[in-house]
Amino acid sequence: MDIAGSNEKNAAFDLDPEHAMILDNADRFARSELYPLAARMDNEEWWPDEAFPKIGDAGLFGITIPEAYGGTGLDLFAAGLVLQGFARWNHAMALAWVAHDNLCANNIYRNGNEDQRRRYVPDLCSGRKIGALGLTEPGAGSDALGSMRTTARRDGDDYVLNGSKIYITNGPVADVLLVYAKTDREKGAHGISAFIVEKGMPGFKVAQKLNKMGYRGSQTGELLFEECRVPAENLVGGENRGVAVVMSGLDLERAMISPICLGVAERALELSIDYAKTRRQFGKPIGSFQMVQSMIADMYVQVETIRTFTYRVLSSAAPLEIGGGGRGDIHMLTAASVMYAAEASHKVLDLAVQVHGGTGYIWESEINRLFRSTKLLEIGAGTTEVRKMIIAGELLKGMER
Repeated sequence: MDIAGSNEKNAAFDLDPEHAMILDNADRFARSELYPLAARMDNEEWWPDEAFPKIGDAGLFGITIPEAYGGTGLDLFAAGLVLQGFARWNHAMALAWVAHDNLCANNIYRNGNEDQRRRYVPDLCSGRKIGALGLTEPGAGSDALGSMRTTARRDGDDYVLNGSKIYITNGPVADVLLVYAKTDREKGAHGISAFIVEKGMPGFKVAQKLNKMGYRGSQTGELLFEECRVPAENLVGGENRGVAVVMSGLDLERAMISPICLGVAERALELSIDYAKTRRQFGKPIGSFQMVQSMIADMYVQVETIRTFTYRVLSSAAPLEIGGGGRGDIHMLTAASVMYAAEASHKVLDLAVQVHGGTGYIWESEINRLFRSTKLLEIGAGTTEVRKMIIAGELLKGMER
């Protein structure tokens, strides 16, 4: 049974022909070009330099960016489908893709001026340049804005950045980074600005590449800024306007995490069905045993509910205007979507390893690689606990404290 290729026709949220074709194209490309890279990426924390240009040549970057800037001019729903297709076959590359395409390129397009768009967005859409977002710091995780210590001071035609960022996806290989720093300490979180930093700018370096439990091969690092000089023309959205830049992309980011969970869960279900059909014990396939059937059924229900919730939220977030995120129903809905998708995919993979038995416990097996991916998305892009705070905060607005 080909779960990855057939489920959309029967999903509660039916894809129209255009969206079905987008998902199919992404799935075919990922199976052909990205899946063969997955094992080595996991084993060695290896980065395939040729992958991003191939993705760009296939027209699978810049999904939400107009054609005039090198993109494809589609919407967030289409971008989510590309991400879903990639995550089925190489979830580490899918994570690198979303950090590049959504967190960096789309943010620069949405918030940058025309000069910044022209200088940076086309190369990001072609995959000739790799993008990243620099927000989290060693002492600032869930309170990324309030606890930020990286600073930027104006010095003539430049801003001078000092500080560090950690757990930055694509950080060790990025050419273009959207970096946040405090320009006015007195204003706290409202004194933060966003800057486009390029690899090679004086004072910027990768302090270390981090070795991870899962999503191995998706490069993650610590970045260091020591008197890093960034041209003032690379200030994005105006001085002390960084919070607006962050919030404008926050709900889009959360909406785009769920498709990774969906793709991984789909692949795990497909592998488990195949294994249950072919693995024999006591003279018959283990899929004939009711307890294995129960696990398969539970996995299927989880996958379908992840899919329905993911598609609903992508549809709701797609028309979100610039600056329209970070509040209200969409803020609650995106937090709920990624919270549910991350927890449900974790449950799916736990059952998948159980179905695979000893095979699933072996590091080199594909199902083990998928299992090791599950915890990150309960932590990254806002922890499960923070997501619950957002949901409850919106539902309980107006309550006396």
